[in-house]
Amino acid sequence: MKTKRSAVLLAVSTTLILAACDGGGTGGQQQQAQNQPPNILFVIMDDVGIDQMASFGYGGLTAPKLPNMDAVAKAGVRFRNTWSMPECSPGRAAFFVGRYPIRTNIYQAIGPADLANSQLSPYDMTAPKMLKQADYESAMFGKFHLAGPENNEAENATPSVLGWDHFYGWIGGLPGSIDTQAGNDANALKTYQCGFVPGNGGVAGPGIGVGDVNYGACRYADNTCSMVRRTDLRQDPAGLQCLDSGGIFVPGTTCADPAPGTLAFNRQNGYYVSPLVIIDGDTVEAVPLTDPRARGYRTRIETDAAIDWIKSRPATRPWMATVSYSAPHTPWQQPPGDLLAGKLSISGGLDCTDMGAGRIIQNEMTEAMDTEFGRLLVETGLASRAADGSLLYDPKAGNTVIVIVGDNGTLGSAVKSPFQQDRAKGTAYQTGVWDPLIIAGPQVAQPDRDVEHMVNTVDLFQFFGEVAGIDAHQAVPRTIDSVGILPYLKDPGQGSLRTINFTIGGYNTQADGARNGPCVVSLAGGASCTQIPVSKSVCEDNMGVWWGPGYDDGSVVDTTPVGAGYLSCAAVNEALDGDGQPMITILPEISAAIRNDKYKLVENTVQTYVPGTGIIDPVVTKEFYAVDQAVPTPKLDNDDVILWKTGDPDLPAGEAKSAFDALSAKYDEIMASNPPCPGDGNWDGVVDSRDMVNWARIAKDWGLSSVYDFVFAPADATKLDGVTDTADQAVIDANMNVTCDRSHGVY
Repeated sequence: MKTKRSAVLLAVSTTLILAACDGGGTGGQQQQAQNQPPNILFVIMDDVGIDQMASFGYGGLTAPKLPNMDAVAKAGVRFRNTWSMPECSPGRAAFFVGRYPIRTNIYQAIGPADLANSQLSPYDMTAPKMLKQADYESAMFGKFHLAGPENNEAENATPSVLGWDHFYGWIGGLPGSIDTQAGNDANALKTYQCGFVPGNGGVAGPGIGVGDVNYGACRYADNTCSMVRRTDLRQDPAGLQCLDSGGIFVPGTTCADPAPGTLAFNRQNGYYVSPLVIIDGDTVEAVPLTDPRARGYRTRIETDAAIDWIKSRPATRPWMATVSYSAPHTPWQQPPGDLLAGKLSISGGLDCTDMGAGRIIQNEMTEAMDTEFGRLLVETGLASRAADGSLLYDPKAGNTVIVIVGDNGTLGSAVKSPFQQDRAKGTAYQTGVWDPLIIAGPQVAQPDRDVEHMVNTVDLFQFFGEVAGIDAHQAVPRTIDSVGILPYLKDPGQGSLRTINFTIGGYNTQADGARNGPCVVSLAGGASCTQIPVSKSVCEDNMGVWWGPGYDDGSVVDTTPVGAGYLSCAAVNEALDGDGQPMITILPEISAAIRNDKYKLVENTVQTYVPGTGIIDPVVTKEFYAVDQAVPTPKLDNDDVILWKTGDPDLPAGEAKSAFDALSAKYDEIMASNPPCPGDGNWDGVVDSRDMVNWARIAKDWGLSSVYDFVFAPADATKLDGVTDTADQAVIDANMNVTCDRSHGVY
């Protein structure tokens, strides 16, 4: 379905861009044409921490093979000391607005219940909006997950409102759950855990037998059909071949047989059937699941769309293409075998719900992503192939900067040794926030080197400005937390530009103070509870057991009424304690860290149940570590090397104590650096008539959650009500003409 984004939302975005570009004029554009800044290819890997990357010295015994990204790393610079945020949405917001979560209010992965107050604001200055000052065109392909479509006036048009000229991908970001019926309701009594009919370990025989899973009809939504046969064990199972082509497999039948009436083409299926959104200019198209464009392996769809757009760009205008790969985020699902660079897939017959099998599949998904990344470079002319198939990449042969980064640390169940499964994605420990960053391009002096200085992914925002010749701090009418990166590329002797690094994750804002439900996961250290998964299906996609409303696992202690579920991990422990079962570890619910070159301070907040009391209270703890990033076995921030924790005697005077005091003071400074400004919905630092005009339009045309929702629920003065109405107007009136304290960056 195609729609037009609202003229008003277009006006919001355009007004910001024009204001930022004021004074450039035609002369600036003519000068740009004569001295064109580099193109930018920005590649985001999902849930790939530094522990996965052999090119950074890690990867354990089973590192995924990434020859194409390794070739770019060898031709560029590896930033070995980069922090992101603990989860995907805050990490991605950091890239594109250069601001910590304390300013964006995006603390965890955005879910369908999260209000617009925890999504990127349409009034923020994003990288594509900033780059328009230098006449860049910007496009994004793949996972968005920065705003919408739920609780957002722009709905599917959010990428456009936030500045992207073209978008081809998934607004909510996460792949849907695997369809265990493999698209056919006739399979209701069977369970295909990976979403396709697996092979039986053999190949198709000379005839067709009932239930022959190696041969059959592949049916398509347009009523066409093709025959699929597995004739060689090096081929994918016939069911996976059919799924990859966009069809539904009916084994043991031919196209001459009547088409079953049980085929369900409107059902999502992991990486292979997804709700695609295409935005081009003013047109927003929500592609139905029956459309061939929405059917096929995501990594290939993302790459194809990026290739088509890049190849269609005029040579006279710079561009930024963000290829935001969904892989290898859960649900783990076998990639097509032809993306494994000639390696025989070993995962075709594995069960996607098995933890050990999942680690194998996750590796293959990462390797398939690397294969497609290499194809992206070759088909756009940024690289070529040697006779042996290896990538030939010369960054000085063109005018394109390549940036490759992970959005957060690795998911616990996929972490490579010696990194820590129980202190991974979702926490501010090293395994949760230490990410690979590779930059290559004509600006790099002395390629194939490591930079050990502290970098934060908020710095990429400033780097995009540096590449385009824009001073990001001057271009953005509010505080950004970025520092420069370009000097590291140009000068191998460049000293550190940061004195500290910072990261934080926590709760997003939901109506009336709601939270995501509890999810119990099993890791190497035992069972743990987390409220990161945004829904029951996402919990289960991450191999967890849902204890929230609508639970159906037999291990859950039943509530009254049955199915009501629990609202927090602390309530799960209360239920376990009352049932005579041992309580489980609760993963940090708010997790933040700050570091300098040698030491790191971690602060965690957990809602804790006190056994036998019925008391649930928040407990804040601090931990202090020496930083060790040795290759290949760093001494990570764990209990074996901790220097101090809450409850210990004070540190003795000396270097460590001085560092602890300094980091504690800096941490407090950062947390206080973004004072609230009620009524200032557009974040321009003053409550004025523009806020009233914006509120009036939103209240009239939308009325639901927006950045102009300031009013707390009647029962609790800390919980927003999720609507934009006259109560919010009263907040603007009460603060009219107030100039807010400007927040400030701390580097």
